[in-house]
Amino acid sequence: VVAEGRNVSVNGAAVPEGRPYLHKGLGVTWPGDWVAVASSLGVRVAWDGHLAVTVTVEPELRGATWGLCGTYTDDPADDFVRPDGAIAAFPAAFGNSWKVP
Repeated sequence: VVAEGRNVSVNGAAVPEGRPYLHKGLGVTWPGDWVAVASSLGVRVAWDGHLAVTVTVEPELRGATWGLCGTYTDDPADDFVRPDGAIAAFPAAFGNSWKVP
């Protein structure tokens, strides 16, 4: 899924603004001024088209996530786990550790 402003596409096919999209467990909806993408994996990402992003996961994924959104364990001590499994000392170091080329 690629979103640039109000232009959204899935696998290169445009999703018209305001029209819901559902295909193979992936859904795109337009709640208010936001665009939301939900997957059958239990993850939902919503974006305001500018700066704000929210990520929501189903309770069944508790303790089974990692990456920039954390481990979903409610334990602040493991919030900054880097890809190598070490804990980053600072938020910037954590974010930078997840950069990809």
